[in-house]
Order: sequence, then structure tokens, then C-alpha cells
Amino acid sequence: MKPLIAVVGRPNVGKSTLFNRIAGNRIAIVEDTPGVTRDRIYADCEWCGRAFTLIDTGGLELKSEDEMWTHIRTQAEIAVETANAILYVVDGKTGLTTDDNLVCAYLRKSNLPVVLAVNKIDNNMMDSVYDFYALGFGEPYAVSAEQGKGIGDLLDALMEVIPVSVVEDDDERIKIAIVGKPNAGKSSITNRLLGYDRCIVSDIAGTTRDAIDTELNIGDDKYLIIDTAGMRKKKAVSLDLERYSVMRALLAVRRADVVLIVCDANEGFTEQDVKIAGFVHDEGKPSIIVMNKWDLVDKDTHTINQYENKLKEDLKYMNYFKSVYISAKSGKRLDNLLPLCKEVVANSRRRISTGLLNEVVGEAIRISEPPSYLGRKLKIFFVTQVSVTPPTFVVKVNDPTIMHFSYKRYLENALRKSFDFSGTPIRIAVRANNEKD
Repeated sequence: MKPLIAVVGRPNVGKSTLFNRIAGNRIAIVEDTPGVTRDRIYADCEWCGRAFTLIDTGGLELKSEDEMWTHIRTQAEIAVETANAILYVVDGKTGLTTDDNLVCAYLRKSNLPVVLAVNKIDNNMMDSVYDFYALGFGEPYAVSAEQGKGIGDLLDALMEVIPVSVVEDDDERIKIAIVGKPNAGKSSITNRLLGYDRCIVSDIAGTTRDAIDTELNIGDDKYLIIDTAGMRKKKAVSLDLERYSVMRALLAVRRADVVLIVCDANEGFTEQDVKIAGFVHDEGKPSIIVMNKWDLVDKDTHTINQYENKLKEDLKYMNYFKSVYISAKSGKRLDNLLPLCKEVVANSRRRISTGLLNEVVGEAIRISEPPSYLGRKLKIFFVTQVSVTPPTFVVKVNDPTIMHFSYKRYLENALRKSFDFSGTPIRIAVRANNEKD
């Protein structure tokens, strides 16, 4: 995995602004109010050919017993526990505070390398930087996250304290994350695919604690199988160790090319399965619903149709899903999994020429005209594909506010009808055209 760098500090010192600046995108919400960032936010970044993952955390209020601040503190502690290094952010305008010293004492206990960033520093404020030598983390790096000053030197310092992870194009090896509830049979599927017992298999839920990577080569096809810990409902996750395991499972989804969402066919498709599928969908990952333990289900000729109809009802938001019914124990239909993985990954990487796209969208517009609002009609000028994994399209229009979500869905269905995007989400962004109407 890429090295993890946790951005830590007391509230309102500019952590999220610095996070967005390094990530090169406005990912975290930035507001001049303490406590805006509550959960951990991740961004894959690179600097001078080095790859790393940045984790934004909420402000550390170590003295507060307020429920919200306790939750924020827990999230930050998880980030620190799993990180390779700490980016400790302080406020140069406010100067060194008691709370900074408390956070400093907490970070020392982690035994991780710490790089100190003094934020909100202008050219005439350099003298205030020297006060932060007192924290004992070596040279303080003066930065202005808002203006982008001093970021290069800060990143150079961070690269010196994290493991080397070179940015490389690893499209050759298909990364398959296997996720699902505890005891759904994820490790059994992993062992079957590999042909040997790589993971411990037990009827005790929670046997797998970490995301386990194993390479698999079949002829010219190269795969990376990632077995993960079971993902329980939030209220059922109590132990710190299990909390970290679930977090690593979520990270595995983020770095996967395709995700196998494993369900226990005996239990059917449950509410927790829907939530896991929703997370995979939100991450823009192609996926396959794997109904495991199919050998234990009492079946007739209509059983699969009944299961499929249930999936269509529960997964209306991801009607592109692909499903397969297997038994990891007997190996039945398991040989369908890897070819299906290759198929949906290829669909997620599919590029459509602008000319062909506009022919399809033009035909869709002729069949059903765009909506109007307050007498103003939506005009669609052209469509272009801007990226893959997931396939992302930009629709240029006269006024994006007129585009109703139902017509956007209609355009998505038109694209899916003309091109094979089964198994993968697609994204459609509506933008105003630069030209006059």
C-alpha cells in the first residue's frame, strides 16, 4: 500500500485547507469554524514521482468530553494509529498555545516521524515561526495553505520520512478486493481462487483482521487478490482492532480495480449488504455481487430469478450490477469469477469517441426532448468523455440548473443501452457551455 500521512492539529489551524492544497483538489470542506471536519478523509497524492495517501482528520480537542469532540478525537486516533508519518499543523498567526503542547505530547506517544507545518504565515511573519522550535519536532516549515506558499519544502521533508512508493502504471495486474459481512465466505473464495489455503477459514466471524494481498498469475493474466475483514454495522464495531480492520477494508476498496461484494445466500441480501454495495458505488468502483453458499439454499427453477428480482429492488441506485451464484466450499461456478472481473474492469476502462457519443445522445434527444423550466428550454450542445475508471462524461448545456435528475438518468440509460458499461458506475457532469446560447 502507499504510505499514509495523517494531517493532525488542534481545531481551525487550516488542516483541511492544507490537505486540499496538497491533494490538488477541494476534497475536504473548509470553513472558518472548529469541528467542520469530523471523519477521516483520504486523498491519493504524489510528489516528484513519489506516491502517498493523505488523511485529513478533525481538530484534536484533547481536554473536551463533549460527545462530538470525543468522536472526532477517536477518528483522528485511528488515522494516527495506521499512519506512517504525521503532518502536524499549527497556526502561525495565533502562535504557540497550550493546546498545541497537549497535541504535541500526544503525538510523541505514537513514535512516528512528525513534520511540523506552521500555517497562515506571510512574508513579514517569519519571526513567529521560531517559537515552534520549542515543540521539539525539529525545523518548523512556514507555509500558507491558502496561498500555496512553502508547500514544496514541506513535501520534500515528508518524503524523507516515509517509505518509498513510486508512482507507476500498474494496469497490468487487476486488483480484486473481496468485501462483505463477517463469515460470508470471503477467505474461502480467496483460497479457492489461489488454489491453496492463504487465509485462515473459520466459522467464527472476524477471523480475518487485515487486508491480505496475494498475487495470482493465470497464463498471461495477472491478478492481485485482496481478502479483507468483515464489515459489520457501525454500532457493532466496538473493539479498536476491529475498527482498524474495517478501515483497512475500506482502503482496499479504494485501491481496487474491481470489488467482489460477497453475500451469504442463506441469509439473502441484507441491509448491511446494501450499505457495503453503496460504499463501493460511491467510490466509483466496478463490482460484482457474489451470492456465496448457494449449495445450501433450497432451490427450484425460479429461485435465481427471485434472488435477481430482490437485488434489482434493493440496488435501484446501481442497476448496472453483475451477479454470480457460487459455492466456495464445492467450487461450483467459481471459475466464472475471474473472467467476469476482467470483463467489468474492461467496461470501466472503456473510452467512447466524442463523435459516437454525440450521435447516441443526439438520437436520445430526438426521442425525448430536454426539459424546460420557467419557459427556458435546456439545450445540449455536445457530450465528451473526460476520464475512465469510472467512465466520466461532461455534458455541455446552456444552463445546468435546468437539467433535471430524471433527464440525467435518461441520458445515462441511453449510454448504457448503446455501450457495454455493465458492472461499472458511470458519472455524468453537467457544465455550462462557454459559448453564448
